[in-house]
Amino acid sequence: MKTTPFFEPILPPRLVPGDAIGIAAPASPFDTEIFYRGADVLKDMGFKVCIPDDIFAKKGYLAGSDRHRAESLNRLFADRNIKAILCAKGGFGSLRILPLLDFEMIRRHPKIFAGFSDVSALLWALYSRCGLVTFHGPVITTLGNADQETKDALLSMLLSADLRLEIKAEKGITLRGGSASGPLAGGNLSTLCHLAGTPFAPVFIGHILFLEDRGEPSYKIDRMLFQMKLSGCFDGIAGLILGEFQDCGRTEEILKIVNNIFREYDIPILAGFDAGHGKRNLALPMGLEAELDADEKTVGWA
Repeated sequence: MKTTPFFEPILPPRLVPGDAIGIAAPASPFDTEIFYRGADVLKDMGFKVCIPDDIFAKKGYLAGSDRHRAESLNRLFADRNIKAILCAKGGFGSLRILPLLDFEMIRRHPKIFAGFSDVSALLWALYSRCGLVTFHGPVITTLGNADQETKDALLSMLLSADLRLEIKAEKGITLRGGSASGPLAGGNLSTLCHLAGTPFAPVFIGHILFLEDRGEPSYKIDRMLFQMKLSGCFDGIAGLILGEFQDCGRTEEILKIVNNIFREYDIPILAGFDAGHGKRNLALPMGLEAELDADEKTVGWA
C-alpha cells in the first residue's frame, strides 16, 4: 500500500526567539533530572518551554496510557500558542498511538516536530499522512548531554528561514559512489521494521533512505533489513545513508550486511553519518528534497 503523500510536502514555519516549544511524551517515561537539563538548553537558546502538567504520567513502560499520550500530542498540535514540538524521549510506544492521532487537524496546524529513535514512527506517519516535513534530531533527554554541534544544528533547524544547508560526513564511508536526489526519509531501523505490514507501512519509492540503530546484534540488523526488503519497503529507493549503529557490533560487519542486502540496488550508499544514538545527532529534515553525493560524503538541501 502506497502511503507517501499525494500532495506537496508542508514545510512548517520557523521560530523566532521567545516562541513557545511544547514537549510531548509519546513513548517511554523518563528521568526528571535529565529531562529538565535538556529543557534548560532550549531556554538558554531563548525559547519558552511549555511542559504539560501530565507529561510525567507512567503506565508500566509507557508515559501514560495510549489515549493519554495521543491526546496530549493532539492538543500540542492544536494549540496555536505552541510553535514547535520536541519529544521528551524515545524508547517504546510511539507506534501504539498512531491510530489515535488526528492527522487532518495536524495537517491544518503544521509546526516543527522533532525526535528520533522510537519517535521515527511518528516522523514517518506525520509525513506520509499529512505531508508534514518533520525533523530527525535530539529529544529532550539527550539534549542536555549533546555536543555543541548537535545543539547548533537544532537551533539552526528551529530558526532558519529556508533550510539551505549541506552536511558533510567527516568520518563517512562511501560504500557505493554516485549521487542521487529525493526527499529524505527513514530513521530508526527497529522502529521502521515494526511498521511493515501495518496501515503505516513505510514505502520509500523515490526517497533517500536514512537508517540508524542502537544495541542490536548484527544478526538482528540482517533480519530487520531483510524483512523490510521482502516487504517492498526498499523498492525504488534513490539512495541510502547510514547513521550511527551504536553498540551493534563491529562496523565492518554492519557494512558487510548492508552491502549484501542492497547488492542489486543501483544506488549511492554513504555510511558513518553523524545522526542517531551517538553523542552527535545532527538535525535532519525528513520529507524535504535532498541531494546525496556519496563520493563527496555530503547531503544537502537547496
